[in-house]
Amino acid sequence: MAFRRGRRLGIDVGSVRVGIAQCDPDGILATPLDTVYRRDGDAAALRRIAALVAEVEPIELVAGQPRSLDGTARASADAALAFTEQIAGVTGLPVRLVDERFSTTEAHTVLQAVGRSARKRREIVDAVAAVVILQSAVDQEKSTGVPAGTLLHPAPEAPA
Repeated sequence: MAFRRGRRLGIDVGSVRVGIAQCDPDGILATPLDTVYRRDGDAAALRRIAALVAEVEPIELVAGQPRSLDGTARASADAALAFTEQIAGVTGLPVRLVDERFSTTEAHTVLQAVGRSARKRREIVDAVAAVVILQSAVDQEKSTGVPAGTLLHPAPEAPA
């Protein structure tokens, strides 16, 4: 199987912020797109994510699947997965779940290396973590010919 051409969005779901990244149709480079804040409620965050999807027109979403170091899911992982399922329901797009262990750590390292202060890193670290997740997924698909992660089927109904 060859690399499936088309734009994708990467998503790093956090309890406060959701990082969004995008890649070009050929999967050459993932770049930060936006940081969506959940402080105004999940409905507002979902509307913003749906607007980004409408703007970019991706073929799929690649979301981080949080796990602890030993590979097990924790309560925060369940909450992130529930929100990811809501994103799938709102957008109607296929969502691929990929291991995101160390994506935020890697994002902090990258931002520190380019001289971002800790305070400035906090504002964009989630979008950069989404870049790490997305770039890893497209690189894996390009090298193996198989899409990364596992497919999450969209929720049957969008939340009110």
